[in-house]
Amino acid sequence: MNIQPKVSVVVLNWNGKHFLEKFLPSVLQSSYPNLEIYVADNASTDDSVSFLKQTYPQINIILNKANLGFAAGYNQALSEIDSDYFVLLNSDVEVSRAWIEPVIRLMEADSKIAAAQPKIKDWNKRSLFEYAGAAGGFLDRFGYPFCRGRIFDSREEDFGQYNTATEIFWASGAAFFIKKSAWDFASGFDADFFAHMEEIDLCWRLKNLGYTIAYCPDAEVYHIGGGTLQTDSPFKTYLNFRNNLFMLLKNLKNDKLFQNLFLRFWLDLISLLKFLSEGKFQHVIAINKAHIHFFRDYRKNKRKRITDYSAFTRQGLFEGSIVWQYFAKGKKTFPDICKKEFDSDF
Repeated sequence: MNIQPKVSVVVLNWNGKHFLEKFLPSVLQSSYPNLEIYVADNASTDDSVSFLKQTYPQINIILNKANLGFAAGYNQALSEIDSDYFVLLNSDVEVSRAWIEPVIRLMEADSKIAAAQPKIKDWNKRSLFEYAGAAGGFLDRFGYPFCRGRIFDSREEDFGQYNTATEIFWASGAAFFIKKSAWDFASGFDADFFAHMEEIDLCWRLKNLGYTIAYCPDAEVYHIGGGTLQTDSPFKTYLNFRNNLFMLLKNLKNDKLFQNLFLRFWLDLISLLKFLSEGKFQHVIAINKAHIHFFRDYRKNKRKRITDYSAFTRQGLFEGSIVWQYFAKGKKTFPDICKKEFDSDF
């Protein structure tokens, strides 16, 4: 008898009872046979935990002692779980019944695949790709993330244009599949990130170690987005700018590091001036704070750099500037910008 690998779906929750009520039923209907479901609670102050205990006694609950954020919250929770695969699933995601099987088949077929994501679409408008992941994540030379199906705020309709399993640069944290062996080897998320871009940093570290990251179109989920931090939150702006700089410092090769960081600071200045022109002064302060904290923690993060980049897999890294392509040249979709560079299918 062929026993399927053990899969643990872990939903991190912080004051998200309304999402648990709405989306846990779809997770519980998952058809994968060797499955455990966990909710890791980040010290919620609502009645999430009592709701879970009363309504879903079959779900495993992990109680973190404080709100550890996305990164450390998952690090703590996964340290208590033994499984072949972890699936980190946002609480604001609806899944289909057979959403796990295609991703596990793809990852089992290639020992080099460390992490993967399904196709991620908009829960509110299901024909659209969703901002957080879409059809797989990519990165430009300055550390700006983008996706097939989503460039900045421009999202495509899904008409099957990304229906081939493909190697990508990063997999979305909204529905993040990872082999436990790879998670352990890379030591999980960087807890200093707290939230935002920790999954991109982890994927980059995995790629530096010779692993690959995959997109699986045969599995599909629907994401609301902005469940914990709204898109217009100054704190989210702070985390995105700070963590992105942390990520560049940790992962860029020596010959690229200082040139790319220098140019990136000028690009951040343009973003700051844009916020200033729009009267979004809290976001201006957030960018300034992000840069101050980047330099404050420079030595700490520099110590996290690896010394051997020989195993790095380049697939998914766009050597140009996505900012230039999008804003200066007016190219709004992935095929317009760089499809020919990334025709690498599994």
